[in-house]
Amino acid sequence: MQTKIVITGGPGTGKSTVIKELTKRNFMCMPEISRAITQNARQNGAEQLFLTKPLLFSELLLEGRVNQYIEAEKKNSALVFFDRGIPDVHAYMNYMSIDYPKTYINTSNFYRYNYIFLMAPWEEIYISDNERYENFEQALAIHNHLKRAYNSLNYKIIEVPTGTIEDRTDFILTSIK
Repeated sequence: MQTKIVITGGPGTGKSTVIKELTKRNFMCMPEISRAITQNARQNGAEQLFLTKPLLFSELLLEGRVNQYIEAEKKNSALVFFDRGIPDVHAYMNYMSIDYPKTYINTSNFYRYNYIFLMAPWEEIYISDNERYENFEQALAIHNHLKRAYNSLNYKIIEVPTGTIEDRTDFILTSIK
């Protein structure tokens, strides 16, 4: 039986850095795909697809995350870490106050994870860039929507304390044993 672990949180909380550390330690990790969708849309003339066509962006993201989940099940790995999970999609839609089909919730209930680790906003490490347009206050709001989304799906959320990448990674690994 494969154990599926989500590392989630608002933008700029260190998720991808922890995923890189887990990869370095030879764990199977599924990368964040929203940057790839954003960059692909930009190459096709949509500067910020999430802002201009949020439902289209979210549909692409939902499909991509489901595909990652299915791909992970084919891997011969006891543990698989995901940089964000399927419920992140509707959490962001709630943050944007945009209606979305009920299938988003149904999909989140169908594809379940074993552990949810939530990285809290941490102002000292927060950086904006070309794909991350949110300011720190928006990151806090997104954090709250993520927490609500996972709680509404009856997940037990484990909050990851701040600290070095090694400490945060060790905390996650110790928590799943």
